Amino acid sequence: MEELKKIVASSIGIALSNEMDCNEILDKIEVPKDKINGDFAYPCFHLAKIMRNSPANIASELKEKITLANNIKRVEAVNGYLNFYMDNANLTSETLAKIMNEKEMYGSSDIGNGQNIVIDYSSPNIAKPFHLGHFRNTVLGSAMYRLYQELGYHMIGINYLGDWGRQFGLLIEGYNRYKEEYDIEKDPLNALSDIYVRINTLAKEDETVMDAAREQFKRLEQGDTELLKKWEYFREISLKEYNRIYEILGCHFDSYNGEAFYNDKMEEVIDILIKKNVLIDSQGAKVVEVGNNMPPCIVLKSNGSTIYATRDLAAILYRARTYDFTKAIYVTGSEQILHFRQVFEVAKNLVDEKYQKGLVHIPYGMIRLKTGKMSTREGNIVYINDLINDAIYKSKAIIVQKNAQIENVEKLAKQVGVGALVFNYLKSNKLKDIIFDLDETLRFDGETGPYVQYTYVRIRSLLEKANFDENNKEIKFEQLANEAEINLIKELAQFETIILKAANEYEPSILTRYIIDIATLFSRFYNECQVLNCEDENLKLARCALSYCTGIVIKKGLAILGIECPDRM
Repeated sequence: MEELKKIVASSIGIALSNEMDCNEILDKIEVPKDKINGDFAYPCFHLAKIMRNSPANIASELKEKITLANNIKRVEAVNGYLNFYMDNANLTSETLAKIMNEKEMYGSSDIGNGQNIVIDYSSPNIAKPFHLGHFRNTVLGSAMYRLYQELGYHMIGINYLGDWGRQFGLLIEGYNRYKEEYDIEKDPLNALSDIYVRINTLAKEDETVMDAAREQFKRLEQGDTELLKKWEYFREISLKEYNRIYEILGCHFDSYNGEAFYNDKMEEVIDILIKKNVLIDSQGAKVVEVGNNMPPCIVLKSNGSTIYATRDLAAILYRARTYDFTKAIYVTGSEQILHFRQVFEVAKNLVDEKYQKGLVHIPYGMIRLKTGKMSTREGNIVYINDLINDAIYKSKAIIVQKNAQIENVEKLAKQVGVGALVFNYLKSNKLKDIIFDLDETLRFDGETGPYVQYTYVRIRSLLEKANFDENNKEIKFEQLANEAEINLIKELAQFETIILKAANEYEPSILTRYIIDIATLFSRFYNECQVLNCEDENLKLARCALSYCTGIVIKKGLAILGIECPDRM
């Protein structure tokens, strides 16, 4: 589809007497949602001022200058748009031949040319269990990691752990008091979390306990060997549990440098800001002014201590030097939008312009329960471990109910259950709040992960029954002319464009919705066109090839999202 798009862009460029850059034209070409408006559309509105004419007249004039060649069947001028209708026969042959030749590499590109992209995601606070709020961050960041990887970028996944702060003084104090009451090795995160809640409650009632916790953290900051060992133990057992969950979710990290890593790197940031003469006093604190539309960014509090912003600035400086990034992406909740706007403004004093331009914050909405917002105080937190186990358990029950004799049911239930969760949190716009409903997520019909997985399984079953040979070079793709076939092929042709669009807009839901559309179009094709019972052997073979290509795109698309495709369901 990208090649066809370039052909359209080239034809428009020639009609404009090559007065506009072809890449600029390419960026403006759209794929109409309604196929009645063609395969591609070029809006002429931006040309109105340049050409001093109305968009409708410009479109009409350009239409007359377009040469009908190179797969362009016809061009129409409609309401300021140039609508291009491509030759379906050529589109069919080129698209399916490309998929069958490239197989799992279809949709990939080398646009990134090995440039480095740093992506900071998941980033839990150690010694605390993962809850549902962390899940969206983790799967969103993981999907973005793989999207850019498909575009040829070298990805560096960073898990910026919350592994420092005064809470560790409390945790150490609580651990010293209560550790004998827990089997910490067996259930580390819940045990440490419970210890923290207990000591925090006690500290609120008894100021001497809080003083003891403050002293513990002071000693930790000063490098007390015994306390550092305890802190490292908390971090180690937390990471062991987190990595177990990451493995289930298919997440990959190249660095686990958290807040503690930047303890000795903030002083340089402060020195640079002082030398740049941008660090000013404000009610005892040290701040940097970041524009009239935002409050100043606090770098040092009135007591001289650093804050999150100070560490984030140190991280930007370190990552620019260490990774020479094209982009540095941060995935966090939407409540941190202002924080990152401020930090990115201050960072202009620390790093070169090329790094400044690459700073990106990807915010996302909240996950709510059907009963309302999650709250630790209300005791309605959903923990990831429980959620995954529940999804697998319920998936197994549904699968066994459908087919009691199915093999490898444990593996299958895991693929379906985990896949359903990931798919559910990637199918909505990232800024949209989501209401969590596990039963709805696990449905085998509708816009769900199990529905798309089942579509793939149905394709595999069809091809096995047909004894389809994927290496057959004699397939007559031109046999495919039915509207349901053409619509599916046109959608398959957009795969590379969709991957690029999802990455550029930092929106995995674009890919997720696309996969839903592919599954829906395949179902229409399957219902309207005989495959196994087709009497024309050439047509049957072509339809099998179309099914095979659909399976490749579904499996590859789900893999980018972090979802496995089962062989049986």
